[in-house]
Amino acid sequence: MIKVLLVDDHAVVRMGLKVLINAVPDMEVIGEASEGNEGIDKALELQPNVVLMDLSMPHGKDGLSATSELKKRLPETAILILTMHDDEEYLFRAIQAGASGCVLKSAPHQELIEAIKYVHSGNAYLHPSATKRLMDEYLQSVKNNVSDDYQLLSDREKEVLTLIAKGYSNKEIGEQLVISVKTVETHKSNLMEKLQMKTRPELVSYALKKGLLGYGI
Repeated sequence: MIKVLLVDDHAVVRMGLKVLINAVPDMEVIGEASEGNEGIDKALELQPNVVLMDLSMPHGKDGLSATSELKKRLPETAILILTMHDDEEYLFRAIQAGASGCVLKSAPHQELIEAIKYVHSGNAYLHPSATKRLMDEYLQSVKNNVSDDYQLLSDREKEVLTLIAKGYSNKEIGEQLVISVKTVETHKSNLMEKLQMKTRPELVSYALKKGLLGYGI
């Protein structure tokens, strides 16, 4: 049996959640609270498996503050944030506070039930649009890192990288840049170390992403 505590300032919302959750055979609402401080007290008293915590509660302690304090005092209890805000700022702040996930109040009933089961199993749950934003941010950070790494290269190393990506041999690069093959190899070794790469195909892929060949991927 998954024991659930509801923390929301709207009695009607709590009533609806209670009916929904209690209709599931392996779940039970064991308590309710209307603000964060009361939620913490009830959690310490009742020891729920999962706390459904409203994010915005105008009276008493808000959901983020209550989540942060509750995780310190009951680290094994999973906290699932309920929010109307489909906003990445709220999402990241909730995760930083120690929440196991976030569910939109507008989500289908079955999604909420699955989210409760998911966090009870020790997993983190994010609603689909939040997952997409996290992936987008991750991909953007990868792109930014590519840009930052490129700035570590000297002008000569950038020239060598571009020619490598275009398929030139070390000898041909030396002839293009009027430097010795040994110097080309030194530049190649240095730029691979800076970019943390080990093979020519990795360098070619990197150059494509940077648009050094006149087109990108």
